[in-house]
Amino acid sequence: MRVPLPALLGGSAALLLLLLRWRRRRGLWRKVAEAQQRQERSLVQMETAAQRFREQNPSVNVVSILSLPLPELSKKLRDGSLPLDHVFYAYVGKALQIATETNCITEYLQESETQLRKAKLTGKQGLLYGVPVSIKDSIDCQGHDSTMGFIKNLNKPAAEDSVVVQVLRRQGAIPFVKTNVPQSLISYDCKNIIFGQTRNPLLYTRTPGGSSGGEGALVGGGGSILGIGTDVGGSLRFPAAFCGICALKPTGNRLSKRGVLSGVVGQKAVAAAVGPLAKDVESLALCLRALLCEDMFSLDSTVPPLPFNEEVYSSTQPLRIGYYETDFFTMPSPAMRRAVRETKQLLEEAGHTLVPFELTNVDYVIFNFCVRGMFADGGTSFIKKFNGELEKVGVGLLICLAKSPHWLKTLLSWIAKPFVPRFSSIIANMRANTVDEVWSLHHEIEEFCHQFIAQWKKLNLDVMLCPMLGPALGIGYPGKLSVAVSYTMLYNALDFPAGVVPVTMVTDEDEEELKDYKGYYRDWWDRTLAKAFGGSVGMPVAVQCVALPWQEELCLRFMKEVERLALKKNSFF
Repeated sequence: MRVPLPALLGGSAALLLLLLRWRRRRGLWRKVAEAQQRQERSLVQMETAAQRFREQNPSVNVVSILSLPLPELSKKLRDGSLPLDHVFYAYVGKALQIATETNCITEYLQESETQLRKAKLTGKQGLLYGVPVSIKDSIDCQGHDSTMGFIKNLNKPAAEDSVVVQVLRRQGAIPFVKTNVPQSLISYDCKNIIFGQTRNPLLYTRTPGGSSGGEGALVGGGGSILGIGTDVGGSLRFPAAFCGICALKPTGNRLSKRGVLSGVVGQKAVAAAVGPLAKDVESLALCLRALLCEDMFSLDSTVPPLPFNEEVYSSTQPLRIGYYETDFFTMPSPAMRRAVRETKQLLEEAGHTLVPFELTNVDYVIFNFCVRGMFADGGTSFIKKFNGELEKVGVGLLICLAKSPHWLKTLLSWIAKPFVPRFSSIIANMRANTVDEVWSLHHEIEEFCHQFIAQWKKLNLDVMLCPMLGPALGIGYPGKLSVAVSYTMLYNALDFPAGVVPVTMVTDEDEEELKDYKGYYRDWWDRTLAKAFGGSVGMPVAVQCVALPWQEELCLRFMKEVERLALKKNSFF
């Protein structure tokens, strides 16, 4: 029987398309395999370098070097009492160990060894002279990929360093590794198809947080003394809180974002920021002292020329502190609530004044400002990032909603409203907006910010004590619990500086109380969050410390006081 020509041509065309698709996918998997091999080679290079140094310098006390806090370490490096190579290779060795345990490093910056040799020869010193620094994947380092977990960004090395990396180098710091992130950065887990899942160094079944999750794991495990990450909804604060370290999200434009990739390019509703992670607050302060210099202001003239204010940071005047235990959107875990209560009591006993702050309409902020603001184009630009990718890791629901036509979103939102009102609100706010609607939204966010500041000033507050989501959730849970970003994302919408400080650990009593956790909405998300919090005895829990815009020094001063009081009371660090 003869096959009709149109059917034959149609079948051939379909077969050709399948063949082309198969070839394309095979090419993508080849790129992934090559990237993973480069990652393996990086770890081998680190091992070789660390082992060679150990063999040549068997008497070096690596443990004592790694135990030094950053301010003391940097002082010893500057005065010459500690050789640069001793510090550098001590951290290369420790970073290798933590990377092997947690899969946090994507690439070793081998040119760091050249920079080390040059620093030893020139002796030119800055505030961070000789300090090894880890850098988040999405922050450009010349000659290296900034993948954001996307295959399409492989083999596209940055033409130059980002401004923040340039300033670090000019201050004598030695960027030595890049660290893992979740695909697209729009997640507080840390997994992508290229480099895989990063684990929490304190408990491998837990996420290190994200999107600066590789930084959180490496600094939290002691493999880096200072890390640089970014934050657009908690991406510095989640990893710090989950891994038991400190971090500061500054006001959006206090540090340069030139050469720093973003999860949703161009949106202005939710402010992104670059900031540091470290074991203690004094290290964060030293980092900001170093970065807020003439080099930063000349390399990026959009950054306001505000040097670090020592007077504010070193003040010992009693503070007037606002506080709240819940945002009435995400019910705090028992440990979160206790962390705020105990910190409040410690602050009062130290002579500070604590004032209740009434937080309202957080649900409106999350849905109408954050979700609608970040996806004001209906998610079109976000979807484009995933075109041609093999997988959409951790953001499948967002992609599905963004791809749905407007009429289907409207119908789904209407059907879901009586049963899962939060899901309904997310769907409703994932629609494309007109230019007029976007302008109105930005105006509404500005007005909200002014109202928030007016409430703050009416109470005559200096700073605010707030809950921080914790303890660390199990791996995979953040992708199911996007709504739990409410405690952090509020301060991106407001563009206030916010830092986290670990203050306690989950107790058996907290775990027992968790059995009664119901949540405010009693929906699937609340039930899932209760499970995600469970089994966490001994894991760290942090609080958030917040100040008004451009008052990073006051925020750090408050963080330092919280840290001092927590250390005095506890010995969990």
